[in-house]
Amino acid sequence: MEPERGVAVPARLRASWQRSERYGVPPDEVQPVFTGTFDDESLFCECGNEVLRGLHETLANEPVSLMLTDSEGFVLSRLCSDNAILRSLDRVHLAPGFSYAERNAGTNGLGLALADRAPSLVSAEQHYCSGLWGYTCAAAPVLDPATGALLGSVNLTTWSQSSKELLLAVAQAAAGNTAALMMARGSGRPVRPAPRGEVFRVYSDRLPEARLRLSRGWQDALTEAEEAVGRGRVVVVTGEPGVGKTVLASMARRTVRPRERVLNARPPAPRDADAWLALWAPELGKDDTGVIVSGVDALPASAAEELARALAAVPPAVPAPFVLTAADPGALPDGLGELVDSVVEVPALRYRPDDVEPLARSFAGRREFTTAALRALQAYQWPGNVRQLREVVRQAAARADVIDTRHLAPEVFSGATHRLTRMEAVERDEIVRCLTQPGASVAKAATLLGMSRATIYRKIAHYDIKVPGRAR
Repeated sequence: MEPERGVAVPARLRASWQRSERYGVPPDEVQPVFTGTFDDESLFCECGNEVLRGLHETLANEPVSLMLTDSEGFVLSRLCSDNAILRSLDRVHLAPGFSYAERNAGTNGLGLALADRAPSLVSAEQHYCSGLWGYTCAAAPVLDPATGALLGSVNLTTWSQSSKELLLAVAQAAAGNTAALMMARGSGRPVRPAPRGEVFRVYSDRLPEARLRLSRGWQDALTEAEEAVGRGRVVVVTGEPGVGKTVLASMARRTVRPRERVLNARPPAPRDADAWLALWAPELGKDDTGVIVSGVDALPASAAEELARALAAVPPAVPAPFVLTAADPGALPDGLGELVDSVVEVPALRYRPDDVEPLARSFAGRREFTTAALRALQAYQWPGNVRQLREVVRQAAARADVIDTRHLAPEVFSGATHRLTRMEAVERDEIVRCLTQPGASVAKAATLLGMSRATIYRKIAHYDIKVPGRAR
């Protein structure tokens, strides 16, 4: 869509306008989707609303509406003391329960922040819909501090004629404070570093799975991928984070072209998207070179569109010069989804328990395992899949030549499904440490921790702690 407004339009906004037009958003009327049910009791909501309440006290006399949205653009909460702007926002349905995703409301601050996973400022006539020209919207995405998943956004909306120089900075600070508060109240896991857009070679001799005979679940997925790649199909390999999607894609290409050079392009941070694509795109279509583009469902919308155009311009070949990976095939951006011919799903490690021991032995190198340690590894559900197993084993291998239960991370012995607070995680870890010592028993653990046996049993049940061979 080419605007007739005489307004300077950055590239991100122009791309957003074009998407809004493709979605069929009316340019003269806001028609957001409404839902009467949404999750407003999550840790994200709890922490986000606490941050916004503190910010609202600071801005109580300013005509600024503070909002928290989920990842689909649904407004979860709204704080504002200015009745005039509240009544105005109600008229355009920028209120709890309504979705302001690009697909529903066209180009706007929170919709663009969610689409591109980047802080966004949209003011006056930069909005796609003329019904929003009276506002300035600044929004910043909130990412899960442990997994990097998109949780939602913090959005600040004011009148378009108001000063907006600090609005985006305030939104970014609120989003960062929300993630930090979630981290403080969460499990205490280290914050996941932001992706850096790395590109690196992947060789078959660096992939432990290539030298192992793994379960039928893995072999069936590998065979399916090999056949699809061999027929020249464009393949997307899907599965949970850490399950081995890139490894499987690389192995499938190695089967078809044993001497092929394989490049893996990891998803970039939003600000690095242009440089990321420019870095490796020239390798597409070169003889004996294949590219695995990882995590395409997590790409900013603008980067996904640029990627789709770059991949569509590559001449057809057998095998296709690239493979995509994604956690959720249903979340593939439109342009990329249209290129895909075959979807291959890699089952999670909890559905492949027979793979735990051979993978663990491979990750441990020359280290050995006790029978109890192997039983503990096989009994765990591995929510982080192969990536988590590799980290746990490598940490244990750094502690001992023979890996026993006491060398394994406490998380391996806990089946608790709820998110632990930092204090709960410390308490669980201490109980596990005492129960995994040689000759340990509940009575000895109670003495060491200064608790009664009844309390220890209650804590074991609360954290669902299971230690193979533990004496009663």
